[in-house]
Amino acid sequence: MTAEGFLEGRRLQMARGVLLQCIMGGYPPARFYGSDDGDLALVAEPSMIHPLPWSDEPRALAICDADELSGESSNLSTRGQLKKVIARYAARGLAPVVATELEFFVFAPNIDPTQPFRPPVGLDGRREDGQSAFSVSSNNGLRPFFSEVYKCMAALGLPRDTFMHEMGVSQFEINLLHGDPLLLADQTFLFKHLLKEVALKHGLSVVCMAKPLAHTPGSSMHIHQSVVEIATGNNVFSDESGQPTAMFRHFIGGQQAGMADFTALFAPNVNSYQRLCHPYASPNNACWSHDNRAAGLRIPASSPVARRVENRLPGADANPYLAIAASLAAGLHGIEHELEPSAAIQGEFEVPDNLSLPCTLHAALERLKRSQLARELFGQEFIEGYIASKTMELTSFFDEITPWERRVLAAQA
Repeated sequence: MTAEGFLEGRRLQMARGVLLQCIMGGYPPARFYGSDDGDLALVAEPSMIHPLPWSDEPRALAICDADELSGESSNLSTRGQLKKVIARYAARGLAPVVATELEFFVFAPNIDPTQPFRPPVGLDGRREDGQSAFSVSSNNGLRPFFSEVYKCMAALGLPRDTFMHEMGVSQFEINLLHGDPLLLADQTFLFKHLLKEVALKHGLSVVCMAKPLAHTPGSSMHIHQSVVEIATGNNVFSDESGQPTAMFRHFIGGQQAGMADFTALFAPNVNSYQRLCHPYASPNNACWSHDNRAAGLRIPASSPVARRVENRLPGADANPYLAIAASLAAGLHGIEHELEPSAAIQGEFEVPDNLSLPCTLHAALERLKRSQLARELFGQEFIEGYIASKTMELTSFFDEITPWERRVLAAQA
């Protein structure tokens, strides 16, 4: 909308059904968002109104809450769902703290989607061949792009912790500083938007698919989680002597109880499960461990004040609001019901059947359909609408025949 209209306080409204629009552009039946498909109000978050530093003409972006016209948050809003989870913690005198690690690929433009992605031509005139992981000079070939990314992050107030080249060809990772979950979800969303916009200015393509390249690790969005007492600011996962608390165990127990039911929220696309086929870099299990990256729930080595639980299941393609909400809701469920986790695993291990997770989008949606826990924590309207939208996407995928099928199966008798 125009800056004048925004500054005058003009209300921006949008049809409810847009919150369930699938990635191809269509909508599930209207019964999932109200048969009248009435309007929602988009209410800007005052602290999240940002002039866009990459825009040639003055433009700004405002992150909004999607509220019913009566004033309450829409059940279909993922940002609203996260706010509700945070409020449930606050009612117990607790505040969750999170940080996200986002991985992404930088590619040359992919004009023909039937062809694989390719790394861009760098300043040295060559394409990266995959030997730059964790190198101190690994992003030098893309220096103009990354220089503008850093400047735009500073302009948007996005503090960055660490930045590195990851294992994949032209794959990178940024760690955002830990803080309030809603703030981190907003920052993760803004960063992904920033990446894509700045890449276009430089003739590049940033891809946040979970698994854009074969034979290469995919891109994750690991979520680090701790909980503090509002009154004292103390991490409730550690006691006065620095030892793990019962609340720490219960949080892990809740994570384990919810991971299989919530897999479709952490891994929302068909391609998400391509990433999970690489069991070490992207563990598809609900095991937990002290500093073992093969576990879906990892306890990083840290001081007692920084004791936290890393959920390694979400991919870079996950909705940050929904993934953080689902992970924190599961942890709080464990605290409220004093759930005990399984025994910690170390070294090489086999995943017990009760800690394995769905390995396809179809299986994950079927698990979500049967989940009473998901309906209790997120409401029936949201869960049924989400399933309806994702089922449309899965059906669209099955409507296409892939090059692998034509190449391998056509010659079969």
